[in-house]
Amino acid sequence: MDMAELDAAVSQCRACPRLVEWREEVARTKRAAFRDWTYWGRPVPGFGPHDAALAIIGLAPAAHGANRTGRMFTGDRSGDFLYQALYDVGLASQPHAEHIDDGLELRGTRLTAPVKCAPPENKPTPAERDACRHWLADELRLLTPTLRAIVVLGGFGWQALLPVLAAAGWQVPRPRPKFGHGVRVTLAGPTEITLFGLFHPSQQNTFTGRLTPAMARDVLSAAAAAAGLV
Repeated sequence: MDMAELDAAVSQCRACPRLVEWREEVARTKRAAFRDWTYWGRPVPGFGPHDAALAIIGLAPAAHGANRTGRMFTGDRSGDFLYQALYDVGLASQPHAEHIDDGLELRGTRLTAPVKCAPPENKPTPAERDACRHWLADELRLLTPTLRAIVVLGGFGWQALLPVLAAAGWQVPRPRPKFGHGVRVTLAGPTEITLFGLFHPSQQNTFTGRLTPAMARDVLSAAAAAAGLV
């Protein structure tokens, strides 16, 4: 299947009963501030061009963010932080993401996640992560001809990604490299790709100053350069 067909298939997945129940319950009950919204309430496919040179891999959709809007990192404060940083380094057409038809476009960059459904307390189980793995594997396979760099937002995404890359033929060192903000690892394989670690733009990280806009811009700029986008 091509990327459009993959995205359509992702949005229909019902493989994990706990996640299906949670995402649909959130969509029914809503948050008071969004009571007039019709929530997406389904798995959220990746967002960005189908021939991206740079992939950004998060954790999972937020209950009242992407689970509401139907687009990765759209409609929540983590997304506000990330899209501002992407805009600052020239990878996004605008610094905000409010809804799926707001005109936002990404340049050479695709956002995705190893878990496609919003999980309770933002904590998918290892079994849910593994059940969702094939979607990420298929997405990266379709990106392989153009993919040159990957930014991973947080340790969960890092741990989920490495087995996918190893299974797809990239040479992941042993012991496997550990996640850290600013970590940079180049892997040989179907194409040479460079992995970058970036703290997840959660409120826990951004509100405490553990992750600042300058820190995010530095990593994203380096990744854009590695991907040949600057």
